[in-house]
Amino acid sequence: MKLEVKIELLKFCSDVFNCIFLALGLSLVGCAVWILFDSGNFLNILSSDELKTVGVGLLMIGGVVMAVSIVGCLGAHSENRFLLLVYMIFIIVLTLGQLFITLLLLISSVKIAEALENVVNQIIREYPDAENGQDKLLDNVQHYAQCCGLTGPSDWLQNSFINSTQNLTSDVLPCSCFDSYHSGNSSWCSGLMNITDLSVGHGNNSYTVGCKTKLGDWLTKNGLTIIGMDISLIFVQVVQFTVAVYLYQAFSKKASLKRTSPQSDHNENLDYGEDNYAYTDSEQPAPYQDDPNYVDPNHYHN
Repeated sequence: MKLEVKIELLKFCSDVFNCIFLALGLSLVGCAVWILFDSGNFLNILSSDELKTVGVGLLMIGGVVMAVSIVGCLGAHSENRFLLLVYMIFIIVLTLGQLFITLLLLISSVKIAEALENVVNQIIREYPDAENGQDKLLDNVQHYAQCCGLTGPSDWLQNSFINSTQNLTSDVLPCSCFDSYHSGNSSWCSGLMNITDLSVGHGNNSYTVGCKTKLGDWLTKNGLTIIGMDISLIFVQVVQFTVAVYLYQAFSKKASLKRTSPQSDHNENLDYGEDNYAYTDSEQPAPYQDDPNYVDPNHYHN
């Protein structure tokens, strides 16, 4: 394969994988922003240092991934070996960083799950809390996942409002624990028809399953999504590094040929002339020198 054709094919492969790399980098940044700043998910209110480290790490890696993709494209199209070398070094650093984040997420998964359970128990005790709006998160989980409490409806007996109100029974639950309800402006509902407290609405068909399993599945699913993106990035980076090495070698060979090709052509011409000269003077036999009837013209002059 000609060198120029090989270089063009490698450039095309580099562009394709850098585009994939850029898309995955944007995805990592999106995950990091979701973990760190989205107020509509439980991960944002967790106090786990490991989870915050994962979020910050993903944000940094995603940003560096986008920058490295641009450097790789510039290095390939400008045939700049220095940029390619910087590109390969950053790929190695990124791969090591992603392995660290992936291992940290796997190792800390139990701690993150425990921190999530602690947050849910705290929300249950303080519900409803209009100041921070965390109760809305739990309401959404209970409503859409069709569950109640962490391990079951009995967890709501820990709630401060229920404990402070003597005439409320264990049948009083957040309205989000019911399949359907009529509560007015109240956050509480009961399945009993004879309840007299005006601050409690009426609900039908309360959920009996706790949300612990649902939350665990949700946490596992999101964790696997992040790990899957990390592994995909690592795979793409291995391919990118290989392509960059071949491009670096091809650019080096091309530069070497440009430096040596004029001198090589001149030497080849010189060698060709010397060979013809030697062949003409030394090896070509004189005409008729082997003919027995040949008479040397100088013989008559002598």
